[in-house]
Amino acid sequence: MPEQPPYLRIADVLRQRIAEHDWNIGDRLPSRTQIAEECGVGENVVRRAQELLISQGVLEGRAGSGTYVAEPRQRVRVVRSSAREQPGGSPFRADMQALGRQGNWESRTEAKVPAPVEIAARLGIPVGELCVRTVYEFLADGRPVQLSTSWEPYELTAGTLVVLPEGGPHAGVGVVNRMAVIGITVGHAVEQPEPRQATAEEASLLGIQKAALVTHIRRTYYSDQGQAVETADIVIPAALCEIVYEIPVGR
Repeated sequence: MPEQPPYLRIADVLRQRIAEHDWNIGDRLPSRTQIAEECGVGENVVRRAQELLISQGVLEGRAGSGTYVAEPRQRVRVVRSSAREQPGGSPFRADMQALGRQGNWESRTEAKVPAPVEIAARLGIPVGELCVRTVYEFLADGRPVQLSTSWEPYELTAGTLVVLPEGGPHAGVGVVNRMAVIGITVGHAVEQPEPRQATAEEASLLGIQKAALVTHIRRTYYSDQGQAVETADIVIPAALCEIVYEIPVGR
C-alpha cells in the first residue's frame, strides 16, 4: 500500500489534537515553524496540511493573524451532474431540499453586454459581440453559498420569451429547459474546476475570509450541434460546501 503523503499525516495529527482538546474552538494554533519542528517535517508540509483542514472547515485562516480552530458547521453538499436539470425545476433548490434547507437565489441581469476576450473564446463568438450577462448569488437558508456569472449570446435568444434568464414565463428553470423552449437541445456541458483564493469582492459576498480557498468552475453548455449556448464562472467556497460529481455510467 502506498505510503501516506506527509501533509495528510500532519493533517491527521492536527485533527487528532483538536479532537483531544489540545486546541479548542477559537484557539490559535502554534506557528508553522513550531508545528514543523514538533512533527519533524518542513513548513511547506504544515502549510499544505493546514490548507486542507481550512478547506474542510476544521481550521480558519485569518490574514495577518494566524490559523485558528474553526467552529464546526455542516458543509452544504453541491452536486454536479448531467441529470440535475428537471423540467420546470431548479437543481439548486432540489439539492437544498434534499438537505432540509431552503434554497433560493438573487440575480441581476444586463442585456447587450460586449463579450470579453475569454468569454468570447468560450462561446465561440467574436470579441465584443453582445451577450446577456446574469450575476447570481445562491443562498441556503438565506446564507450565500455560491456565486455565478452567466453569459449567453444575445443573438441566440433575442426576441424570444427566454431572452432574460430570470424574467418572463420561463424564469428560473435553468439553461437546458429555457433553450428547449426555443427549439435548442442542450447535448452536453463541459466543466473545468480549479482551486484558488477568493477575491476581496467574493469573500465579502460569501461571508468568508479574504483569500479563503474556493473552487472556481468554468462551465459551458453546448447544443447537440456543438454550439456553445451559455458559459458561466461559478465560485464555491471550500469551507462552506463540498462538491460531488455524479457521472452517468452507460452499459
